[in-house]
Amino acid sequence: MSAATVEAPGSNRWYLSTAPIARALVHLCVPMAAAMIVGAVYNVINAGFLGSQHDTALLAAVTFGTPLLGLVMAVGGVFGVGGGALISRLLGAAEHDPARAAEIKQVSSFAVWGSVITGAVVGGAGLLLLHPLVTLLGADTAAVSATREYVAVMLAFVPVLAAAFCLEQIVRAEGAARQAMNGLILSTVANVVFDVVFILVFHWGVAGAALGTGLANLVTVAYFAYWLQRSESVSLAPRWFTLRADVVKPVFGVGVGELLQSAFMIVTVLVLNNLAAAYGDGPLAAMGVAVRIAQVPEFLIMGVTMGVLPLLAYSYGKGDRARLNSALRASAITVGGVMLVFCGSVFLFREQVLSAFSGDHAVLTIGVTILVAQLVATVANGFAGLITSLFQATGRARPAIVMSMAQGILFIPIVLLGNHLFGLTGIIWALTVTEGLVFLAGVAMWLAARRSIDQGLAEGTPERAEAVLEEAAA
Repeated sequence: MSAATVEAPGSNRWYLSTAPIARALVHLCVPMAAAMIVGAVYNVINAGFLGSQHDTALLAAVTFGTPLLGLVMAVGGVFGVGGGALISRLLGAAEHDPARAAEIKQVSSFAVWGSVITGAVVGGAGLLLLHPLVTLLGADTAAVSATREYVAVMLAFVPVLAAAFCLEQIVRAEGAARQAMNGLILSTVANVVFDVVFILVFHWGVAGAALGTGLANLVTVAYFAYWLQRSESVSLAPRWFTLRADVVKPVFGVGVGELLQSAFMIVTVLVLNNLAAAYGDGPLAAMGVAVRIAQVPEFLIMGVTMGVLPLLAYSYGKGDRARLNSALRASAITVGGVMLVFCGSVFLFREQVLSAFSGDHAVLTIGVTILVAQLVATVANGFAGLITSLFQATGRARPAIVMSMAQGILFIPIVLLGNHLFGLTGIIWALTVTEGLVFLAGVAMWLAARRSIDQGLAEGTPERAEAVLEEAAA
């Protein structure tokens, strides 16, 4: 891999290596945020397709099956996020140490095939334990049959879903943010087409919705696999698959945090919904509306915090301290700017925004308070997410896992205590308090890790790489 290839202006690698930070952030983050927003729009459309069947059990089945889908995606995240961060670091290191190129192929092959194999095991186990799994998800009598259909089809596609998410991270790891966005949008479009055929034409209900999701992800897998075939660095060939500790350990060290975060998020949602339900349908409805409104700035912020990860990892692997610090600083400013503009606008017009979703006075009254709490939580979560991306990018597995687990571990006692002391108000502000504490914990760990990150950067410099090669030759 020549320097000319690496730094060809306009190439994906150029954005990671030498492009101005502002251009690099736009290239990496805007497509990520756009794809997430498109996915959110699809969720609304999908609910409309199922709602057109005039059977509430169908919508309930999807709701009950959503936590399972989150865990399935987390399986792909274990290999995709961990593998993607390591690939970006190795790409940076390969600029001055071409010998690292073979490691990149081994990491990418391990990540993809690891996600497929693990997905097959998880899906097979889920199908064998289908009945108790549906009961565990909380499906009531009316929705048991529909939930079983939905979950069974989704479990059959677990290897495909895991591979799709993993491949997306690997594509992004090379700096190909637009291609990653194209793959996600292609999946969304295919999903809508499949929904029309399976739900509206064939009337297959939730089984059709699940089948459409599985096939749409299969389309995505085909697209990403085709695009990666042209890559000079990444390989999906099974012959590169390895279980060497220097490949497996860093992938799992970072990736397992994604699995834990998804698991705790599911627990958080279940606890929150159960506690809020005791106060009637109004607070639950208001929470649903507030969450949807807060998702807009949240998705934009996640586009920055997740989109910048390959740039941080590449700079770290290359040993480019100035570029790493510039990327981190620009990302923090961008996150702050998004929060100021969008969160500020929604806060100023919170009553008007809420009234567009519901005309119920009870929902509007409590909804204003919930929306404010959600927006404040989004602010803390945005900066905490950026710190987590830094830990993942630099291979700091322990603090990355702590950040992923902290929200779930802290939220449950905080919300229970808040409900006991302050009732509904305590429940509403519990997530805000939790996110604030997670952010403070992240800052403390970042300050503690700065010296080791600096040492890692020094080891990644060309001078250090040459010294290592000389020692090896001797």
